Amino acid sequence: MTSLRDFSATSIDGRDIDLASYDGQVVLVVNTASQCGFTPQYHGLQELQDAYAERGFTVLGFPCDQFGHQEPGSEEEIASFCEKNFGVSFPLFSKIDVNGDDAHPLYQWLKDEHGGVLGDKIKWNFTKFLLGRDGQVIDRYAPTTKPEKLGGDIEKALG
Repeated sequence: MTSLRDFSATSIDGRDIDLASYDGQVVLVVNTASQCGFTPQYHGLQELQDAYAERGFTVLGFPCDQFGHQEPGSEEEIASFCEKNFGVSFPLFSKIDVNGDDAHPLYQWLKDEHGGVLGDKIKWNFTKFLLGRDGQVIDRYAPTTKPEKLGGDIEKALG
């Protein structure tokens, strides 16, 4: 059975990361953007990271420029923006596509596992997927779902 551990991604600083390194953790995968109306959610995502990291939780941020050209910057600009404006310390990855022929394999799998309102497409920035310690998708959340609303589901997944 496919799970998070079967994928890799390039970190925002250019390193190849085997996502199996998050095996046994509860993970929230989010496609992000720096110039979106939902960008303030970075603050809430960092609060979740701070609140639950010691219990085996992490947020994985995947910048994406497919929605309204709201992530136009370079990886260095994105990392700097996130740290300076929101104190982001959770892992960020290089920009990816989440829809279409060039969608990152992780996102192809996430969409297959848990479709949304638009079927297998990501609707917009800050769509969130909660994965359990076994690397399987527990739930998918719309961009409008604020990170602070996920605490109960994260607590349940942490056990």
